[in-house]
Amino acid sequence: MSLSDPISDMITRIRNGQRVNKAVVESPASQMREQVLEALKREGYIRGYTREEIRPGIAKLRIELKYHQGEAVIREIDRVSRPGRKVYSRIKDLKRIHGGLGITILSTPKGVMSDNEARTANVGGEVLCRVF
Repeated sequence: MSLSDPISDMITRIRNGQRVNKAVVESPASQMREQVLEALKREGYIRGYTREEIRPGIAKLRIELKYHQGEAVIREIDRVSRPGRKVYSRIKDLKRIHGGLGITILSTPKGVMSDNEARTANVGGEVLCRVF
């Protein structure tokens, strides 16, 4: 099965999993998905993830969701840039989410990173998603 937007599919799996208080959700593996998950892990929105080989050339990601006092750590997660409408931003033009409490994940020339890391590196790029 081919997906037209694999990042959006993974975000939806995370959102749905947290709505029903699942500890782990699964998603097909890709390098871009792993990079987005690594950014979420660095910022403390998920516990972690592991890559499992199903058979040669086919893998899946097991994403460990994070909860604090019974509440999901990720309150909102929304896709910004889509296959039909790419959204790019310079770092100066990027607004803070909920006064700096949330993050924006960017795909930059230096890799996938959060807006805080992008400000430090002084690079802009494609706005993948917003997390609060």
